[in-house]
Amino acid sequence: QVQLVESGGGLVQTGGSLRLSCVASGTIYANDFMGWFRQGPGKEREFVAAVNWRLNKKFYTDSVKGRFTISRDAAENSVYLQMNNLELEDTAVYYCALSKSAYISYQAGSYGFWGQGTQVTVSS
Repeated sequence: QVQLVESGGGLVQTGGSLRLSCVASGTIYANDFMGWFRQGPGKEREFVAAVNWRLNKKFYTDSVKGRFTISRDAAENSVYLQMNNLELEDTAVYYCALSKSAYISYQAGSYGFWGQGTQVTVSS
């Protein structure tokens, strides 16, 4: 069983930056994917970014490419999301998630382990 704990959310103005962290307790295996999802007010949960644990190959949704960077630290069992040039539309609860699938998935249903979420609010 894996538990995920996020931190790093907060209030920031447009154009600002935040760094989210997620620490996993339990074993993350080589073929696992660690990812970030977000759910804005009145919206469905959506994929933001993910990284394959062994290959360190990264995947992003189009709306954050060039602004967000996902990274992982295997020694710390942690994954991070550096968010730059934040926009109003980035306001959401951000969730860390773990997928045991051997292939990348952009669907929340493929991720079996979730953190509690951290609020990111971008103001003008």
